[in-house]
Amino acid sequence: MKLLVSALEPSSNLHLREVLKHLDDVELTGIFDETIPQGKPLYDISQMAIMGVVDALKKLRWFYKVADEMVALAKDADKVLLMDGSGFNLPLAKRLRAAYPDKEIIYYILPQVWASRPGRAVKLERYCDRLLGILPFETDYYPNRKAEYVGHPLLDEIHTFYQGKEGTLAFLPGSRSGEIRRLMPHFRKVREALPAKEAQLVIPPSFSDEKIAELYGDISMFTVSKNTHEALAASEFAFICSGTATLEAALIGTPFTLAYIAKKLDFFIGTKILGITQVGLANIILTRSGESPLHNELLQEEVTVDNLLAEYYNTNRKKFADKAEALKAYLGHGSSENVAKILVKK
Repeated sequence: MKLLVSALEPSSNLHLREVLKHLDDVELTGIFDETIPQGKPLYDISQMAIMGVVDALKKLRWFYKVADEMVALAKDADKVLLMDGSGFNLPLAKRLRAAYPDKEIIYYILPQVWASRPGRAVKLERYCDRLLGILPFETDYYPNRKAEYVGHPLLDEIHTFYQGKEGTLAFLPGSRSGEIRRLMPHFRKVREALPAKEAQLVIPPSFSDEKIAELYGDISMFTVSKNTHEALAASEFAFICSGTATLEAALIGTPFTLAYIAKKLDFFIGTKILGITQVGLANIILTRSGESPLHNELLQEEVTVDNLLAEYYNTNRKKFADKAEALKAYLGHGSSENVAKILVKK
């Protein structure tokens, strides 16, 4: 089977790898991590990375060119798999449907229509044949009931869990340049305020030594880890930028707080125009399931050393553990094998 893939985010590519474990004789083309052995990508995901609305506008013309190339590649593909990244993948789905009315288009890891721009659900149902959700509640937002819950991929990918050890902290300042530069000064000061603790700084495995030196500054007081799950499981508490890592920590069971500093324009658009009130995935999922939030969220000016330290000292560990178990029970099971079965189905 020849599969056109559009997986723009590092997290999407982790999930793609899990799906590929259940597939034989598949050849990938399109956009994905260049280290995936089943194909050679048109573009590596590092070339697609953007941070917020401003960055997207700057690269708009180039994204149109990439979409043209993807539509041309689809001609020889048996099926299309779009993963997350709706800013690029939703317009691409529209163009693919117009160019190839009979080609099966599968969208896995759906855009967050429950958080903003619900009109995307109607478009997805129009352009795609199968909509595969990873959150139980999100299928309710599709008027024609075309979306189905297939499980959550992290439940396939997490194999190590919180060990309850004291003495080690984890710092995860994100994977995008802007996130890292804005959070590292605060994280460095928190680490300095807790000198008796071992401090693990989690860095994306693809980062070169040169990139690390450029983005992180002085990290001599940290032990570098490139394995998120192992670092979280071995830590008593974590300080995490918004993103998939917050849900990973929740499912591993490691208490943490979320710290996020966005560009002022992006934060204004997100909160005032799009109406976003929560950014932590675990909090969003639990709230939608009728539970109370799992953790606190420090946003923008709230990200201070004093507030971060207060989170470490005051977080109720027992309450966190109970909520984390409720989260796992709600998600139920993994998704990778289910997605693979859908891909090979005639």
